Amino acid sequence: MRRALFLDRDGVVNIDHGYVESIERFELVPGITDLIMKAAEKGYMPIVITNQSGIGRGYYNEEDFEKVTEYMLSLMQGYGIEIDRSHVFHCPHAPEEKCICRKPEPGMFLRAISRFDIDPAVSWMIGDKKSDIEAARRAGIGHTLLVESNSKIDMEKLDGF
Repeated sequence: MRRALFLDRDGVVNIDHGYVESIERFELVPGITDLIMKAAEKGYMPIVITNQSGIGRGYYNEEDFEKVTEYMLSLMQGYGIEIDRSHVFHCPHAPEEKCICRKPEPGMFLRAISRFDIDPAVSWMIGDKKSDIEAARRAGIGHTLLVESNSKIDMEKLDGF
C-alpha cells in the first residue's frame, strides 16, 4: 500500500481568488511546490482533492476546470513534480445537491484510496477549511493539518512527516 499527501486546491495549492476558473487567475501558493517535492522524496503520492461548486452553480464549466487543471499540472511538472490528471479529484456539485463526493463527505478520498491502493492511516491531508479535515477524517486519513488559506505552509507543523 502507498501513502499519499492529499491537498485541497483553492487556498492550499493555489491562491483562492474566489472561483478560480481561468489560468489567468491561477497562482501557486508560495512554497507549495517545495512541500510537494519534499513529500514525494519521502514517498508520498501527491493527490489534489477539490470542491468545485462553481461548475454546479454555472459560473464556469468542466472544460474551464480542465484547462486550469492542466495548467496547474504543467506548473508542477516544471518543478519536477510527477503528477498527472488521474491524481486530481473534483466535485462539480453545488452544496445543495448533497452529493457523496463533496467535502465534508469522504467520497473523493475513498475513490483515490481505492484507485491508488493508499493506506489512509499513514497518509496526510492539508486543507484550509474544516470541511477538508472532516472529509479526510471520515475517510480514515491518519494525519491532517488545517492551514490558513493562501499562506505558505509551516513545515514544522507536519509532525512525523
